[in-house]
Amino acid sequence: MRLAYQFAIENDNVRSDAIEATEFPDMTARYRVHAVPKTMINETFSIEGALPEEPFLDRILKAVQPQDAPAAGAGREGL
Repeated sequence: MRLAYQFAIENDNVRSDAIEATEFPDMTARYRVHAVPKTMINETFSIEGALPEEPFLDRILKAVQPQDAPAAGAGREGL
């Protein structure tokens, strides 16, 4: 949760909100929360559990990358 807030502070395109799962059972069911923290990205991708900064950022970038774009680092074979 702290990393999501830090990303939101650093980037105006990022918004971070925290919801207490036990106080909002309807949202817990809607987002299928089985572990906390659960990070939702654009309502379609989620990360369950706490991660260090680098893996957390990697998963976020993967989630927001356009489907037809090459993966980060792809196409660098000849460099």
